[in-house]
Amino acid sequence: MLSSNRNRPAIIIAVLFSIIAIAGTSIAGPNTLIRDEIPDKYKWDLNDIYPNWETWEKGLAELEAKMDEYADLKGTLGQGPEQLLKAYKLDDQLGMLSYKVYRYPALTRATDTRDNEIGAKLQQVQITFSKFNVATAWFQPELLEIPWETMKDWLDETDELKPYRFLIEDLYRQQEHVHSEDKEILLSYFSPFRGTPSTIYNELSISDIKFNEITLSDGETATITEGKYRNILATNRNQDDRQKAFEALYSVYHENVNTYAAIYNSVLQRDWSSAQARNYNSSLEAALDGDNVPVEVYKNLIARVKEGMEPVRRYMRLRKNALGLDVYHLYDGSIPLVDFNKTYEYDDAKPWILEAIKPLGKEYGKKIKTVFQDGWIDVYENEGKSSGAFSAGVYGVHPFILMNYNETMDNVFTLAHEAGHATHTLLSQENQPFATSSYTIFVAEVASTLTEALLLDYFFDKTDDPKERIALLQQAIDNIVGTFYSQVLFADFEWRAHKMVEEGQPITADALRALYLGMEEEYYGDAVFVDDLYGSLWSRISHFYDVPFYVYKYATCFATSAQIFQEIKSPDRKISDAAKERYLILLKSGGNDYPMEQLKKAGVDLSQQEAFQAVVNQLDDLVARLETELDRL
Repeated sequence: MLSSNRNRPAIIIAVLFSIIAIAGTSIAGPNTLIRDEIPDKYKWDLNDIYPNWETWEKGLAELEAKMDEYADLKGTLGQGPEQLLKAYKLDDQLGMLSYKVYRYPALTRATDTRDNEIGAKLQQVQITFSKFNVATAWFQPELLEIPWETMKDWLDETDELKPYRFLIEDLYRQQEHVHSEDKEILLSYFSPFRGTPSTIYNELSISDIKFNEITLSDGETATITEGKYRNILATNRNQDDRQKAFEALYSVYHENVNTYAAIYNSVLQRDWSSAQARNYNSSLEAALDGDNVPVEVYKNLIARVKEGMEPVRRYMRLRKNALGLDVYHLYDGSIPLVDFNKTYEYDDAKPWILEAIKPLGKEYGKKIKTVFQDGWIDVYENEGKSSGAFSAGVYGVHPFILMNYNETMDNVFTLAHEAGHATHTLLSQENQPFATSSYTIFVAEVASTLTEALLLDYFFDKTDDPKERIALLQQAIDNIVGTFYSQVLFADFEWRAHKMVEEGQPITADALRALYLGMEEEYYGDAVFVDDLYGSLWSRISHFYDVPFYVYKYATCFATSAQIFQEIKSPDRKISDAAKERYLILLKSGGNDYPMEQLKKAGVDLSQQEAFQAVVNQLDDLVARLETELDRL
């Protein structure tokens, strides 16, 4: 499989795209609701996709019939532009239908993960997709048998092929990495096993994991699950309790660290084998080529972050002093600097977000307003509901946002984040033909993080409460540290681990532990005490096992939104018409160009290290403002 999915049958895209736009897991509220007791206006209306399961079954049957029709096109692509157009139009039909057929059970199950019947329907769709992937392995090799000169003439002379031109040109760009039909079919048989390391990891880390129980300083006993761990780190002001929680959770992973090392080694070996099979020089090059991102961008990102770590270290020293700690540990990084327990009603959060994004202009404001209409957002936590938050688009229908809203400041920003995703999806789908309507992960977090930045600016101007201002600044700083700096450290670790395999070095638990501990010290210096158990942190980062070389995209998106925000930020909070137009062009462009080129049109050149300096500057400013606010107390 190519690292890009642009030229794979569109049926696959809906599944892969479902992992985009996922925010961090939220801390559950104290009262989990019964779903039937929640007013309808705060729940999804999935009737917008299908009115009932009978209609969904008809949609699945129609999808399977069209798959057979698509498979029958084998051997016809070279007959002329009309046949090629027929294949791409049918691919469009498959893709649009696949969004609905997949999302209906997927979103239904998200509201109650305990429903095995719905889970079976979702598996039914996934099995269908997998079979189709094998049955259409012929498409790329057959298309590339057509000489480029002939294909160029077809594209120049056939207006109806215009929506597919970028996709076709992109495939020819990657031609050296596509094999003959028989080899592609052979490789497709191994595609189901690509996910095996991730499956084993999830079974070990979710299904079979046994969490430890501790006794806290107040006498309470607690089983330290991932959620409980985050809760204690964010709410418990006793450092000894935070240490107990940290040791209880990390010891679970550490006790299985050899198994995790074996799983991760299989990921690294798989990626290097696939890269070599596709004629790439490294796993990193193979991972980046799908988006046509030069390896130097990845390297520049890491280099600039290493040079710009001082604001993070300064923040850690500030936290140590503000919290009155003798020694500052990484597990001290989530506790609020001040006691601030203000609640934020959901119905109040919507107008705040709409007010905050006004600098982006009326067109953007009108579009984001539609996101908040009834039936588009599943607001509150209920029994069995998926945790966290995400935005999931359904082409031809609209985006759906999942929340577990608990009236915290963090959830207000999460709502803004997901509303930014949904608005991006709307603008892309409304302004692009289906073939180029899906934007890449590389640009996916721009609208979401910019919306958060604007909301912070709005809140900060709105309040004179020093505690609320400190809480807002901590929210913003922690977001930058977690979304930009930490993700770059993870990206650096992935790169170094993959290079170890490429250089023939053994991958053991001790080797990975030494690598990660050394990097923690390299990045944070003496600003934090790195506990020995953090040497096993890599074992609990699911992205390393699920989607290697994914996490750096959080950082590139954050850098982009930071640079755009700097352009927006002014004393009167106005943005030039030209800047607004560039931003809207980005959101409307879907996947009609390479993401680096799309960002250049928005005024951001990630090929230059200076592009990442905007984030460093932003963090430095926020830490300075936090110092000022703390002095006011």
